[in-house]
Amino acid sequence: MAIDFIPRRYQELIGDFIKGVKRCAVWSSPGTGKTGATLTALEDLSYVEDVYPALIVAPLRVARTTWPNEVRKWNHLKHLRVVVVTGSLKERRAALRIPADIYTTNFEQLPWLVEELGDKWPFKTVVPDEATKLKGFRLRQGTQRAKALARVAHTKIKRIILLTGTPSPNGLQDLWGQMWFVDKGDRLGRTFDAFKQRWFHASHTGFGVEANDNAQQQIQEALKDVCITIDAADWFALEEPIVNRILVELPPAAKVMYKQMEKQFFMELESGAQIEALNAAAKSMKLMQLANGAMYLEGSNDQWEVVHDEKLDALEEIVEEAAGMPPLCLYQFKSDLVRLKKRFPDGIDLSEKGGLERAQAGEGRVWFGHPASMAHGVDGLQYHSNIMVFFGYSWSLENYLQAIERIGPTRQLQAGFKRPVFMHLIMAADTLDEVVIERLHSKREVQDVLMQAMKERGFKTLEDAA
Repeated sequence: MAIDFIPRRYQELIGDFIKGVKRCAVWSSPGTGKTGATLTALEDLSYVEDVYPALIVAPLRVARTTWPNEVRKWNHLKHLRVVVVTGSLKERRAALRIPADIYTTNFEQLPWLVEELGDKWPFKTVVPDEATKLKGFRLRQGTQRAKALARVAHTKIKRIILLTGTPSPNGLQDLWGQMWFVDKGDRLGRTFDAFKQRWFHASHTGFGVEANDNAQQQIQEALKDVCITIDAADWFALEEPIVNRILVELPPAAKVMYKQMEKQFFMELESGAQIEALNAAAKSMKLMQLANGAMYLEGSNDQWEVVHDEKLDALEEIVEEAAGMPPLCLYQFKSDLVRLKKRFPDGIDLSEKGGLERAQAGEGRVWFGHPASMAHGVDGLQYHSNIMVFFGYSWSLENYLQAIERIGPTRQLQAGFKRPVFMHLIMAADTLDEVVIERLHSKREVQDVLMQAMKERGFKTLEDAA
């Protein structure tokens, strides 16, 4: 049904490159193992040189969950101590006082972190994950986070590893700011103006600049010793989608609600509205609503209460990383669609009049579709995207497979593209999301996986949960 593993040699190639080049950039498609390969490379290096403590700088959700989860996932990495440096000023300062091998924080904290640590900067290795967020760096201007990191990049950091799936989403001009952190401008020019003068010329429209005919080839040649580009199509079978499971953590209040409903069949929302689930089927729907972030009020089909935005935040990172290619986002509930459209006003609802036609023309930053309506007649999307995201789930295997096939491997090949399909599964950790995905991928009966899930949570039968 889908590829859900990373070829060992693929990760070894990334790891070997990182170990051989102290200041480098790794460009590889999302969901293809950069995180695990980087951690493994650092652990291997730790036996021969001092690479810890290491600092991972990433988007907030990735810093809080993705990197810590990756460490816990692998036996050879489980011993590593990971500390997340986010939250309030008091929480961040407390986190820095905890001894650890790896610290993770978000890009927005860089100005504070550099100022807070001053001359006592402890991190020997820094890994900017989604390094395109540094593209705005300039010697005398640019973004605050990039300027902050620049203060220590070439004086206090021994190793720097830039990770991204899309190094130049808006053109070659995006490369200079990022690569300055690797070589201080040795390869692309000491200043951004020098970079532009060498490889660009004024646009014929009079607005902005355009790359010279030989610019891309020459820039690639200049960077080849410090950058590695991995093409997923060379490593993965194109007959199946590549699955990237993205776990989000429910906020504490939402987690309490979830556990209460899971055990007692009802929950109390913060507003005081009571919701009951009278049987296993209804219960599963309520649990999946909560996992997605909004709960329908009892007895209502059009009123709900927002509980959290964790999945929306995860989707925003995927859309940003897609660099202009619109992902196909599959939702489950009407509340999902309303919240998605509010977060992404430049997205396209495929069910609206003219929506499909606009998507078929390549318009929209992200497309929203319901699996039950993604069967026959929905075609042409594969010409503009090979990325899909599941925001929510149902028990229907048929709907799941039909939705995948809208831009799936067969459609890609029919359209003449030799490229893999990336399928991001946004799942709330320790919720029914994981149970549903297990059922869809194993084709087990719904009742079987539900009962198994309840047993794993300490109940002998579904009825025992009451």
